[in-house]
Amino acid sequence: MRHYYEPYRINGFLALQDPLRETNLISDREVFRGKYTPASTFKICNSLIGLETGVLKDEKTVFEWDSVMRDNPDWNHSQNMAEAFQHSTVWYYQELARKIGGKQMKYWLDKAAYGNADTTGGIDSFWLRGGLRISPEEQLNFVKKLHNDELPFSKRSMDIVKKVMITKDSADVVFHGKSGWGHQDRMDVGWFVGYAETPERVVYFCNLVRMADTSSNQENFNKSRREVVYQAVYDYLKGNLK
Repeated sequence: MRHYYEPYRINGFLALQDPLRETNLISDREVFRGKYTPASTFKICNSLIGLETGVLKDEKTVFEWDSVMRDNPDWNHSQNMAEAFQHSTVWYYQELARKIGGKQMKYWLDKAAYGNADTTGGIDSFWLRGGLRISPEEQLNFVKKLHNDELPFSKRSMDIVKKVMITKDSADVVFHGKSGWGHQDRMDVGWFVGYAETPERVVYFCNLVRMADTSSNQENFNKSRREVVYQAVYDYLKGNLK
């Protein structure tokens, strides 16, 4: 599956799982079990905890902007949870984590068995620059449990998060996912994790891209996170990837 990354001049890892066909396509077993910063993919779990604890009433819960101008113009206004998830608004989810609090956050991370459940590094940054780590294998297991309503959260909370996770919706395939971009061990780490649904079945996916310096290839690094998944899943569903 490495050929999917060649147009982007990126080194990447891809895993697809199709329970219906009992298919597991994994490009590198060592990377599959390695531990990496989740970056903004943690917004899936953070949203679930926020809803379950009542900090978020629903996806329309608005947090007021702090008036700090940030590089991403989509972040520079008050917004609700659905908007913040779509735009990956860091300040919104940092405020959400602070409102949840360290004790509640740790309790739910342990209960949901999310990665290593390490909250060291600060309540509003442990998933960005702190100790939280998760493997592609654990990412797939988490989104699989979310799809199947098997996580320790209410069905309502899981349904809301599944709805805001939709990134691409066509007549044939609906993609639910979350991207992330973080830094670890002097490397840029990019993610796109989630699942694709057809009327007949579901395909779980995890894409992990890493690069020592993205300054000369930032656009490709950004695009490759989602586009590699879209192309590989479409090829798989057409029988062109085995």
